[in-house]
Amino acid sequence: MTRVKRGFWLGLAIVLLRPVMVLMTRREWRGQEKVPAGGGVVVTNHISKVDPLVLGHFIVDLPRNPRFLAKDTLFKKGLVGAVMRGAHQIPVRRHTTDAALALAAAVDAVKDGSLVLMHPEGTCTKDPDLWPMVGKTGAARLALLTGAPMVPVVQWGAQRIHHPITNKFRPRWRTPVSVVVGDPIDLSAYADRPVTAELLEEITEKVMFRLRDMVAELRGEPAPTGPLFRLRRRREATS
Repeated sequence: MTRVKRGFWLGLAIVLLRPVMVLMTRREWRGQEKVPAGGGVVVTNHISKVDPLVLGHFIVDLPRNPRFLAKDTLFKKGLVGAVMRGAHQIPVRRHTTDAALALAAAVDAVKDGSLVLMHPEGTCTKDPDLWPMVGKTGAARLALLTGAPMVPVVQWGAQRIHHPITNKFRPRWRTPVSVVVGDPIDLSAYADRPVTAELLEEITEKVMFRLRDMVAELRGEPAPTGPLFRLRRRREATS
């Protein structure tokens, strides 16, 4: 197996967490050969709070070093925060102007040859049947700024450990989890167009429909028809 420099903190996380994941999950990894050898933007569905552990395990097994965009509050929590900072994960301060700093850090990471993993939905899906929701445009902007391949990755099974709707944790040994990598999303048609909000939304919709189709294939059932589920703001839902 190719040796990859992990660094102390990422190495510590692997030593602590990988044995737990090996015992807790029964894994099906598919499409590893489609992950780029250099920098790339990995877009994936978000179905559980344990997604980073499943996806991190998958990336570490390639072997590569994952770079996640994560809520900045995680970087302030004791050992977890020390690992996140030491392993060079990327903090995001949501709903602030500082969110642009996370994008700049992600651009630098991709250009340095890292795999940056993003959940375009920004949170665990709230779709009642756990299909991908409407996404945010950060991943589309990152791919356009770097010119790096955008690789769709879908997963299923983590919701059996933590369910995003009920918020219940039910860890069991050997829980089946699957991770599948698809062909890179072709963005060549957008290369010469001005980067506008409309363009980013168009690309993001394309990405989320691709993820939905891949999830349907992984689940072995037809994808729903019609628009993606949209998470309404609380004031809209109560007006």
